[in-house]
Amino acid sequence: MAVDTDTDVGYPSNVPGESVYVETNGVRLHTVQAGPNDGPLVVLLHGFPEFWYAWHDQIRPLANAGFRVVVPDQRGYNLSDKPSSVSAYRIDELAADVVGLIDATGREKAFVVGHDWGAAVGWWVALHHPGHVEKFCAVNVPHPSVFRRTLRRSWSQRLRSWYVAFFQLPVLPEATSRFHDWELIVRTMRESSEPGTFSEVDFERYREAWSRPGAFTAMVNWYRAIVRNRPRPRRRRVRVPTLVIWGARDQFLKKSMARPSVNLCDDGRLAMLDASHWVQHEEPVKVANLLLDFFSERGNHRAE
Repeated sequence: MAVDTDTDVGYPSNVPGESVYVETNGVRLHTVQAGPNDGPLVVLLHGFPEFWYAWHDQIRPLANAGFRVVVPDQRGYNLSDKPSSVSAYRIDELAADVVGLIDATGREKAFVVGHDWGAAVGWWVALHHPGHVEKFCAVNVPHPSVFRRTLRRSWSQRLRSWYVAFFQLPVLPEATSRFHDWELIVRTMRESSEPGTFSEVDFERYREAWSRPGAFTAMVNWYRAIVRNRPRPRRRRVRVPTLVIWGARDQFLKKSMARPSVNLCDDGRLAMLDASHWVQHEEPVKVANLLLDFFSERGNHRAE
């Protein structure tokens, strides 16, 4: 799998690493990579509507601790390839991207961490490709079986997930979101997070990523694909050691889904933080320390 470094793609000067393009699963993914080349591999997966920058606060502490950190723009996002068909964004394809990314580093396994949609992809990798996962950390997204069951039983969660139905419409979600310099998405991120979580500089970077040709349609196609395909995991229990980090004040996902998700893990634990859905932004030091502690632990742990 071809790997090629692009020193012309800029990113914040306070974030260590370099911009690297990786060929995986038929697409070319842009990544930011930092830390020693021979360090244990950590893959950080962002969610919607972000890109690799969602993890910028965690890259330095992980790299300084000796880990090789790889943070992709997942397919459809920012500088990565943007296939045109909705079917290209099925969860099996998204998981295969991550497996290929790990293979491209020459490693057999990685510590896989995901937030939001990145966590959904991470759960799928941990369930279906456990041989590629050393340990897994999900941030504010439940095990897919728990989410499916909750959606079936809880009107409260259905109401929180209203935007998923909106994203099924053609054209309108893209047009509405772009209106007035992405005002709707910016306001949603601001109102669902603690005051001051996202700066104007942050939003300038997000707007740039959203405005890339084809990017926002590709991002929305993740939601279209999951509804059209309605995938069910082929396994129920997660065999790899798993940490679930959850911001208790998440406006989009009920915190009652966190503990049942851990209970479906053979070796699982839960860290509930006083934060919103955007937990790694609001509690960057706590999240980094939780990851470092989790990666260094040995032996089995049950849910806390």
